[in-house]
Amino acid sequence: MRIAMLAGELSGDILGAGLLVALREIYPQACFEGIGGERMIAQGLRSLFPLEALSVMGLVEVLGHLPALIRIRWALYQCFKATPPDLFVGIDAPDFNLPLECCLRTLGIPTVHYVSPSVWAWRPGRVRKIARAVDLMLTLFPFEAAFYRNHGVPVCYVGHPLADEIPLVTDRAAARLALGLAPSATVLALLPGSRLGEAQRLGALFIDTARWLRRRWPDIVFTVPAATTRIRAVLARLLRERAAELSVILVDGRSREVMAAADLVLLASGTATLEALLLKRPMVVAYKVAPLTAWIAARLVTISRFALPNLLAGQDLVPEFIQDAATVENLGPALLNLLKDRAGCVRLEQEFAALHEGLRRDASRQAAAAIAGLLG
Repeated sequence: MRIAMLAGELSGDILGAGLLVALREIYPQACFEGIGGERMIAQGLRSLFPLEALSVMGLVEVLGHLPALIRIRWALYQCFKATPPDLFVGIDAPDFNLPLECCLRTLGIPTVHYVSPSVWAWRPGRVRKIARAVDLMLTLFPFEAAFYRNHGVPVCYVGHPLADEIPLVTDRAAARLALGLAPSATVLALLPGSRLGEAQRLGALFIDTARWLRRRWPDIVFTVPAATTRIRAVLARLLRERAAELSVILVDGRSREVMAAADLVLLASGTATLEALLLKRPMVVAYKVAPLTAWIAARLVTISRFALPNLLAGQDLVPEFIQDAATVENLGPALLNLLKDRAGCVRLEQEFAALHEGLRRDASRQAAAAIAGLLG
């Protein structure tokens, strides 16, 4: 059994590693190749290209990388055409994976896409392309599976591996001890994003918001995890230039531990918001993209919410601010309101706990079982 797997970024590498382990339980002699990061490689994947080559975000931002991305995709197609795998699994990265899946499926290679593109949010017409590209769609959230069933696409809702991995009750005291934080401190975690472009766009905004909040809540302490050394350098420079007076702990990685130790979190929209939900941490969510990307997206988006906690709940559980609304004047008061409203935070944590329970399905094994069903 030869299985090709392709992840396009860090979150996909995490999902892919769990799926790889679960697939090996069913197919112990299988070999795996494609593209993955440290986690997938550690589980036995032979990565044909570095994961970082695909980690590009945004409609406009991708243009400069497009020639290299096309070359990589063509090389993969030629490789899999010459020696067809028994299965191809594309993990997220839909703009890269779906065209490749479509081509491979015409060669008779079964294709699975793990993590639904946001067709329920924007450009819903893409579902027709997805139907041509995949034999099976694996979704992390129940509302996604309902969308695909309504459009006749084979689908299986598997739950989210993070919901399985993160315990229902998180030890805040242990996380604070590990980070050297005082048990009684008021701690705000700032997570401007795990991609360099996100950190560059949101880093200054988050730091300015921290300064605004410190003037109104003097005893607050700030923690900032840096996903990479390049991001750490960007954040360290911003802190020196804009907020030398702040008490800020800059941490290498360990974003989950940083959130677990916090009283509340200010963060970029994305997978981190799901982690914050699963850790039961009140949050304020923001996001910014390049102006042209925002202009295009505004004409294609079909939903009124973008933060995952709000999408899962079907209501506005957490404050969210996008593009021009992502300002110090909006983020600061939203965070201050959470600090002042302890009863509201307790209710929010209860809502998060209920959502966590619903997402715990042993996702990696569910996904592997669905793939085994497809392969017969």
